[in-house]
Parts: sequence; structure tokens; C-alpha cells
Amino acid sequence: MAVAPKGFLRYQVLKLLNEKPMSGSEIMSEIEKLTDGHWRPSPGSIYPLLAWLQDKGYIEEAAQQEVGSKRYVLTKQGKTFLEEHVKTREELRRRFEHFVPEPGFFGPMWPMRGPMWFKLGPEKAKELRRATRDLAMAVRDLHERLSREESEKMVEEAKKVLEEATKKIEAVTKKTQ
Repeated sequence: MAVAPKGFLRYQVLKLLNEKPMSGSEIMSEIEKLTDGHWRPSPGSIYPLLAWLQDKGYIEEAAQQEVGSKRYVLTKQGKTFLEEHVKTREELRRRFEHFVPEPGFFGPMWPMRGPMWFKLGPEKAKELRRATRDLAMAVRDLHERLSREESEKMVEEAKKVLEEATKKIEAVTKKTQ
């Protein structure tokens, strides 16, 4: 079971409703497709969210309804809210771009795949998450240092270390296959 990052569901619902009118069950199915089947939001998360979005004036019921199917559309206020959400996401992505892999690195919806080490036992997963976090922090520190003072020597040394680490991890992976 994957856990959605905070704000993911609201953002996806707004984004989907910006494309076309949809019902709650259609939204659940679309999000399941977006996550390659790894996560399908429950009715208990979708319908209260739709009610909240409607109360805030971000969505409304579509004018033409099929019998037994309530569809929603984004309002003008909802489009503005979505645009603000997109700007915030882009700003965060820009600020933390050195933490995020290239698009498609882990598949189209990599954050939705849950913790990277989810198939391992809890202790082993904890150890690998800690090591991965430590590596990410070291890369972040390197990025910050290089943004203050560019150093060809530091770039070359860091590149060598990362290439060596990549080769060693690849070797470990090949040994276990």
C-alpha cells in the first residue's frame, strides 16, 4: 500500500477536473492509472475532499449530469487555486531539484511507489533509508558549497566518488542476481 504525499490528492483532483468533468469514482480510477496501479484513493478520502473543494468554491457540479452520476468541474476560482498550487510546486521543485531524480527515473509517479525499500524488513529498510538520506544530504551540501564557490577540483573529486559508488552498488546488485 502506497501512501500519498501531503497535498498530492488535492493537486491531482484539481488537475484532473481541469481537464474534464469527472465523478468521484472516475477520479479514483484515473489516479490508480497515474500510479501504475500502486494506489487507488478510497471513497473516504475522495468524497470528503470533493465536498471541501465544493465548499471552498473551487469545484461545482457539472451542468449536464448523467443519471446516477454526479460529475464535477473546476470553477474559475478553482483554476486560480490550481495555478497557485502549480507555482508553489514548481518553486519547491526548483529549490530542491538536486534531491529529485530526473523525470521517469523511477517511473512516471515515483513518489507514489512508497518508500524505496518497502519490500525489505523494517530494520533493513531503516538502515538503507538512513544511508540514502545521508548520501542525499552530502550531495545537498556539495551543491550548496559549489553554488557559493565553484571549484573544478571539488567537482572532479565528487564526480569520481559518485561514479565509484555507482559502480560498487551495480556490482552488489549483480552479485545478488
